[in-house]
Amino acid sequence: MENNKQAKSYYANTHEVENQAYPLENYNAYTTDAALMEEVKRGGGDWAEEELIRFGEECGQPERIKLGFQANANKPVFRPHDHYGRRVDQVDFHPAYHELMEIHHKENIHAGPWLSPKKGAHVVRTAKAYLQSLVETGHACPMTMVFACVPALKHQPDLAEKWLPLITNGHYDPRNIPAHLKKGVTVGMAMTEKQGGTDVRANTTRATAINEPGPGKEYELVGHKYFVSGPMGDIFLVLAKTDAGVSCFLVPRWKPDGTKNPFMVQQLKDKMGNISNASSEVELRGALGWLIGEEGKGIKTILEMVSLTRFDCMLGSTTGMRAAVSHITHHCSQRKAFGKKLIDQPLMQNVLADLALESEAALAFTMRMARALDNLDDPFEANLMRMGTAVGKYWICKRTPGHAYEAMECIGGSAVMETSLMARLYREAPINAIWEGCGNVQALDVLRALTKEPESLKAFMSEVSKGKGAITEFDDFVKGLEAEFAKPEDFEYRARQIVEKMGLAMQGSLLIQNGNKMIAQAFCLSRMTGGGFQMYGCMPKEIDCKAIIERATPKVDWLA
Repeated sequence: MENNKQAKSYYANTHEVENQAYPLENYNAYTTDAALMEEVKRGGGDWAEEELIRFGEECGQPERIKLGFQANANKPVFRPHDHYGRRVDQVDFHPAYHELMEIHHKENIHAGPWLSPKKGAHVVRTAKAYLQSLVETGHACPMTMVFACVPALKHQPDLAEKWLPLITNGHYDPRNIPAHLKKGVTVGMAMTEKQGGTDVRANTTRATAINEPGPGKEYELVGHKYFVSGPMGDIFLVLAKTDAGVSCFLVPRWKPDGTKNPFMVQQLKDKMGNISNASSEVELRGALGWLIGEEGKGIKTILEMVSLTRFDCMLGSTTGMRAAVSHITHHCSQRKAFGKKLIDQPLMQNVLADLALESEAALAFTMRMARALDNLDDPFEANLMRMGTAVGKYWICKRTPGHAYEAMECIGGSAVMETSLMARLYREAPINAIWEGCGNVQALDVLRALTKEPESLKAFMSEVSKGKGAITEFDDFVKGLEAEFAKPEDFEYRARQIVEKMGLAMQGSLLIQNGNKMIAQAFCLSRMTGGGFQMYGCMPKEIDCKAIIERATPKVDWLA
């Protein structure tokens, strides 16, 4: 009998868990990110330091991190009708999603620069959005549209006067009720259709004036939209055609009289990533809308919104890189293999440092565009934003999927489990490259700017030139880039090659300007020599990988 008890005890305790990393939590996501802190100071955001320190601490707590996992483990559910058969177009979310949306509003991430447009306002907003997205990125999509709609709405002053106070305040109200019963509203966007996608001039949705036509007047919209982001929004910016061409309309979810506007959700998209966020297909069956700006000028009107959503694609991909680097450096600082910690092994150091460089270069580019947003009254900054956003959206978003995959390898088998953040980062990685215009669209947009807005190229190359004279490899690379512009006859065929070099040149210049010689040299040596760079982890031996890793690794006090 005693032997049986001993046997049962033995089999119940087969081993102790050892040589496994602890979760990355209980840390300050802001103060342990040296590159981010430097960028905020560089961009004039010092006034928000205490606020960012407080917020960074909150974003590193297990309770906050858990919200991201819960929101992604429970997909949105669409209910077209209520219990009694009435059409309601209800999208139900897990409470964690709503809590994240509430935090976004409370922190004024959706409206800070519009409410207080002072020096560094966009820089601080970008930093807070970055920290919030480390927790969860799906809810950032609908919040981006709330943030980005402001310039477009200002094309119609009477609509702006009515709606902007409800859009920019800190109230989050997820109820599916008429907007006039709410203190705060959210915004969606409906641009693309099945037959055209990004080519919105191929749209077939029609808008007809109900009474007299003109800016701010009522129209009736009939048609379909294939990819509507944020179908739970209170109002939507919608593209539809009039006799004058593609026009932009504000379409509410409910009519002012409290009846359901026939803006009918058909289904939610079953996406591979961005799981917590609802995306949908919608039919407009005579939906009420108000014209924003002039008829036929809808693309120009909504492009100001699209420019900001593309910027947030850069931001989202940059955040994904930082999240990956934080977790792999944290993991490798604890995990041992073949008698040594992974972080102390030369080959792993090569990989970790390379991934950290990619992350910091993406951040430098994104934050430089945030500084441009803070200074759009300056023609140079406006032109830099025009070209830089197109280049950055292409380059940073393109680099993220490969970065996510390589980061998973640093952890190994555990990283492919859906309970790991790494699996979510991997599924999320291609999203920003596809949304708001895929790679070819961005590359062609750069070519369009080259020919139609040459001042934007001048501003871009002027910013690149600020890095000259410090690193020979960078200077030689820029000469090669300049030579690309001298051969216009096959620009379109070479568009990706040109934009790739523009992205690298801007990142190299900014890292040089930022003054960290170690980071700048490592970036230029690893990416601007030998006919291009290879897989991550193939950097020249003269790079100080250990120092780069030390700079990128989050400091968790309880591990000390």
